[in-house]
Amino acid sequence: MQRILIVDDERNICRVLNKFLKEEGFHAETARNFEESVSKLKNSYFDLVLTDIRLPGRSGLDLLKWIKEKGTSLPVIVITAYGSIENAVEAMKTGAANYLTKPVDTGEMLAVIRHTLLHSKAVTKEDITVFKDTHYGIIGKSRGAREVLATIRIIADSRANVLITGESGTGKELVARAVHNASRRKDFPFVAINCAAIPRDLIENELFGHEAGAYTGAISKEAGKAEVANQGTLFFDEIGEMPLSMQVKVMRFLQEKEFYRIGGTRPIKSDCRIITATNKNLDNEITAGRFREDLFYRLNVIPIHMPTLRERREDIPLLSEYFLKKYAEESKKFIKGIDTMAMDILMEYNWAGNIRELENVMERAVVLCKSDTISLEDLPNKISQRKSEEASIKGTVNLSGLTLSDLERTALLNSLETENWNQTKAATRLGITRRQLRTKMIKYKLL
Repeated sequence: MQRILIVDDERNICRVLNKFLKEEGFHAETARNFEESVSKLKNSYFDLVLTDIRLPGRSGLDLLKWIKEKGTSLPVIVITAYGSIENAVEAMKTGAANYLTKPVDTGEMLAVIRHTLLHSKAVTKEDITVFKDTHYGIIGKSRGAREVLATIRIIADSRANVLITGESGTGKELVARAVHNASRRKDFPFVAINCAAIPRDLIENELFGHEAGAYTGAISKEAGKAEVANQGTLFFDEIGEMPLSMQVKVMRFLQEKEFYRIGGTRPIKSDCRIITATNKNLDNEITAGRFREDLFYRLNVIPIHMPTLRERREDIPLLSEYFLKKYAEESKKFIKGIDTMAMDILMEYNWAGNIRELENVMERAVVLCKSDTISLEDLPNKISQRKSEEASIKGTVNLSGLTLSDLERTALLNSLETENWNQTKAATRLGITRRQLRTKMIKYKLL
């Protein structure tokens, strides 16, 4: 649910707008002046600010300047009295995403808000630094990312086992490391074992170690990862791939917090936090008899689900800019950013491989880039081809095949998009009244 801060000194306007936006599916909060707004912005996350220009004391324009001085990409829509167009012009110059005039038409306001949220893709280096430095390397401001971060903060110092689920490439190990780094165990080892990458007959040795002479080739004693992780964190990646025979031994280790090295007779204690991850549906694995139900309940004390990149598209600009900066520094290349068309297609692409795929694409783009800006030609064909095809189709429209209604709808849509869905300005561009424009928008289902 996207969060909007409404700033207006009139209590009744705050109440009406709050109720309207909540009915439209937003989380809305209100503030009555500059100081209250700043306090809320410092202590909570918002996707958009909707503020009146006129406020008691410091104005809405002061609030806009304060937000922009922080270097964030938070979009601001200002509301100004009808006829005070100079205020709107100054606000737009200062960095407002859009403006509305009083009395506010709720239909127009909703269209402008949705358009602003959809196209608010500006990302600053300050955004990236803040997310990277304060969120243990997890970059994102979407609802899904915020929920994961909130969970990490709450459970970091617990001893309870954590199960992280999600598709491949969503950043499950990054979350496991974040839990470790946020906890009191951060000064002790974080030890990972990939259950899918180790041959089945070697998992026990990798996890518990062996004594000298335990088997042919075991020349000396060797500690396993469970022992190395003592007082730290032991992370089982792809736990769904662990064979049933090994699941029994892991179950005992979880219960007793002790184990035996292969060939050993003395139990070894290990006080480590257990975090597991899987891209499989363990309920289905249990039904199929491939995963122990009792082990699942032991592991799934605190579940964390990682959303796909398709479910957190608003994080794509942040992630793209972060990977761009990372690989540009590695390659010792000066690349200042990503052009609008390239960013549009990155936002629209399906990302079956999630964040890992996006990182690979950005690394490739940096290597191939011949200018100071990533463009469409620097992206792989499977990504850029879609945009090229769309552009080709748009460039070869056969007007003779369109009806008068088709042409009128297209003209309306083009004017609205050109004016950032500001109905007053779009109506002026078309040479009609705003009321006529709204009637046509309803007719062509543009509202």
